[in-house]
Amino acid sequence: MFRMRFFICRAAAVLLSLPAIFSCERSFDVAIVGAGAGGCAAALQAARSGASVLLLEEGPWVGGMLTSAGVSAIDGNYRLRGGIFGEFCDSLAARYGGYEALRTGWVSNILFEPQVGEAVLGNMLAAEENICLYRNISLDSLTRKDAVWHLRCGGRRFRAAMLVDCTELGDVAARLGIPYDLGMDSSRDMGEDVAPEEANDIIQDLTYVITARFYDRDMTISRPKGYDASLYEGCNPGGTDAMLSYGLLPGGDVMLNWPINGNDAYMNLVEAGKEERDSLLEEAKRISLGYLYYIQTELGHPELGIAEGVYPSADGLPLIPYHRESRRIHGMTRFTVNDVFDPYRNNLYRTSVAVGDYPVDHHHRRYPCPDSLPDLHFYPVPSFSVPAGVLVPGENPLQGNEDYSTLLVAEKSVSVSNIVNGATRLQPVVMGLGQAAGAMAALSAAAGREATVRELQDELLEASCYLMPYQELTPYDEGFASVQRVGLTGILRGRGESIGWQNRTLFRPDDPLLLRDLYLEEYYGREYVDSDRVVTLFELCRLLGVESPEALDRPLTRIDAAILIDTLADPFHSRNIDWTGSLQ
Repeated sequence: MFRMRFFICRAAAVLLSLPAIFSCERSFDVAIVGAGAGGCAAALQAARSGASVLLLEEGPWVGGMLTSAGVSAIDGNYRLRGGIFGEFCDSLAARYGGYEALRTGWVSNILFEPQVGEAVLGNMLAAEENICLYRNISLDSLTRKDAVWHLRCGGRRFRAAMLVDCTELGDVAARLGIPYDLGMDSSRDMGEDVAPEEANDIIQDLTYVITARFYDRDMTISRPKGYDASLYEGCNPGGTDAMLSYGLLPGGDVMLNWPINGNDAYMNLVEAGKEERDSLLEEAKRISLGYLYYIQTELGHPELGIAEGVYPSADGLPLIPYHRESRRIHGMTRFTVNDVFDPYRNNLYRTSVAVGDYPVDHHHRRYPCPDSLPDLHFYPVPSFSVPAGVLVPGENPLQGNEDYSTLLVAEKSVSVSNIVNGATRLQPVVMGLGQAAGAMAALSAAAGREATVRELQDELLEASCYLMPYQELTPYDEGFASVQRVGLTGILRGRGESIGWQNRTLFRPDDPLLLRDLYLEEYYGREYVDSDRVVTLFELCRLLGVESPEALDRPLTRIDAAILIDTLADPFHSRNIDWTGSLQ
């Protein structure tokens, strides 16, 4: 009897203490909402930069568009595989037996199965002791008090010094009242000739991807509600085999993510409530299932069915749609297509934290009047650098005197124009920007102040990231960091070009250093000289105002010059810069 009373009293005490237990706040340096492609990169880098990291994901999978959305074909940056993006690619190659094993479909050089990508990212996160990952958890409330963010998720409470919005649609920033744009900007506002004359609320088509599989039996699905075969007529202009091999994955599954009368769907659900979003997404699913049904019944492939066992979903479809466009915050800087075409028109290139080399690719075929919109389907641009200021809100909401400087925004909600979003939305750029946000959050939390641009860039270079899109050198090559740092000063510059599918910027490391290659005005007060005379070691040192390390005078290559400028003069660290890249 005594023993029973003891256990009853003990149980009662435990039950009474539960509210106190659950009301306790766990403290972190950095809280990241959304474990998509950008969120995973942010968490990994923040942890490696020494921060304790809370990572919240409302679904069961990490990876976002790479995994949960089924877009398991990487667009761009094949020759710019650095940082966490490069690590992810290397892990995929190791899983499948080398990079050649990833070239199974013609849409990309790197394809993989969604479940494999999720496992790779999950393992990368699990290897970092500083990351606390919660899956299947939603953010219920968010407040900021005494310079600390307070988050509540069900019965759990957390606090963090820095907050990073890595949601698919910028929902956290919107909840906080951060100003943003949605839809197409006007050419008048952005100064982009290719933009429409007037702004509108038209966003890119989204896609509910299907991962399909060839079976040895009839896999024809039930006719989807509202099925209209005319939506899919002409979907295979190059033949059905070419269409289906587009997204052929290692292992034989097929990624159905086809823009030509395929499973793209136009619906602007960004600002919709949960019920409306869910309703619209069901319609997007029906459009995708209609595309599969068309392939099965009209194109003669009843054996192609929804791949079983890929996603932890009742219907076998991806967990989320592929959102190509989100809110775009008003940041400290705004990145436009003019900055892509002419990076030296201003100094934003000096603040770069990520790179991309994919063309501007907008999907608008499902919009009711696509011919009324600018033609932005693979609009050619050179490779580019994305400035740091796109991650940082530039305007505080009108909510008292609250300071939101401890908030960063990544994923596809960064401060870019609608046009540029067509290039920055791709997985490698999103991962690069996420990694930058994670580094900045960690550095700022540790310092108790906003990290400087140069501090952030140092951290990213230490993590083998590309900050200038010079494709000739990998992070493992001698002189890589020097070329990157000198490139970020503008003293030596690359040349961007778009030729066919190649969007690239060349540093030309082995070319002789010509006098016209040197831009020394801002740093050293030397007037620019447009001359093709080859510069020698002595002359370069004289121009820099430093002593020559060698008695022998000799001509220099551009990579020789970059290494010498970096090691002897160190202009990268000699002058700080602001968010616009102006020297301080």
